[in-house]
Amino acid sequence: MPTLILVRHGRSTANTAGLLAGWTPGVSLDERGTAQAAALPERLAAVPLAEIVTSPLQRCQETLAPLLAARPELTPHTDDRIGECHYGDWSGRKLAELVDDPLMEVVQQHPSAAAFPGGESMRAMQHRAAEAVREWNARVERDHGPDATYLMCSHGDIIKSLVADALGLHLDLFQRISVEPCSVTAIRYTRLRPYLVRLGDTGDFASLAPREKPAEGDAPVGGGAGAP
Repeated sequence: MPTLILVRHGRSTANTAGLLAGWTPGVSLDERGTAQAAALPERLAAVPLAEIVTSPLQRCQETLAPLLAARPELTPHTDDRIGECHYGDWSGRKLAELVDDPLMEVVQQHPSAAAFPGGESMRAMQHRAAEAVREWNARVERDHGPDATYLMCSHGDIIKSLVADALGLHLDLFQRISVEPCSVTAIRYTRLRPYLVRLGDTGDFASLAPREKPAEGDAPVGGGAGAP
């Protein structure tokens, strides 16, 4: 079965503003995110890609633009099922304002029970994304063979939920996973089990250095802005 490369979009204007973007229109890459996207073709230069699939949201489309320019033979496919979680009434709000909402504790500690008002549940988010991957695995293997590699550009919570699915982790544990903007995660699927072969790889180890402000104890909803 194929190998899936999951790329989180580059850092966005919502990330740097501390906003939970969700499906809010008009959220684009910031200056750093644009630079991250520009570096993506070289980072993936050695990897033959059979297909490229993307979330419909602007920040993912912008992230893929340099890679598609470098590989004009590839036509991207848009799949709503790997779009960001539908955060409903939380969309567009400052994360700092949401910290004291009782739902935030559920999102952090018991995400399988979390459902966003006016949006979707985290279970539904994981289910649709995992179904999309399984269908694309079958399609890529049918069209390109079992050793093919393809890429999906998506969002932090989506990628974390797919990693949890691949590792056989309960959704309640997915907040222990971290994927920074424009990081590369790779899952190799086989007939009997998937193998996680890369997780949140940015190629930048500076993010591991101690920060002046310690990292928050809770996982950032939506994936966070990454290293400063």
